[in-house]
Amino acid sequence: MDNIDLMRYCLKSSNEDYDVMQVMFKNKKNTWTLFLGHLVIEKLLKGLYAKNNKENPYTIKSHNLLALAEKCKLDLTDEQVKKLQIITQFNISARYDDYKENFKQKCTDEYTKQQVRNIEEVITWLKGLLIEE
Repeated sequence: MDNIDLMRYCLKSSNEDYDVMQVMFKNKKNTWTLFLGHLVIEKLLKGLYAKNNKENPYTIKSHNLLALAEKCKLDLTDEQVKKLQIITQFNISARYDDYKENFKQKCTDEYTKQQVRNIEEVITWLKGLLIEE
């Protein structure tokens, strides 16, 4: 798989996960909504890395969105850094039992709604970078 094929695969997969995220959000499965939001952004970052690295399109095996953004050599604003830091926590908090209960308590409908807005802003920004020539 060349870098453009890998980028397209990541984009397609992230779109599918985004659709599932929307179903979870609609059904108030808040922790899973945010977990999937993290996954969508992770895949977009890995797709962006693939797009920009023809010789070695496979990025680090990491779920840390800031580390992935650094690998992509993105110039991040303070606001983007903060959003990526918060969204990265959704991976750990929704995945591991010792964090799940605290995370579930935090994921009120209002908190989840705000974070979905943040996730969607990051998605729009990253898709713009993926699509530009």
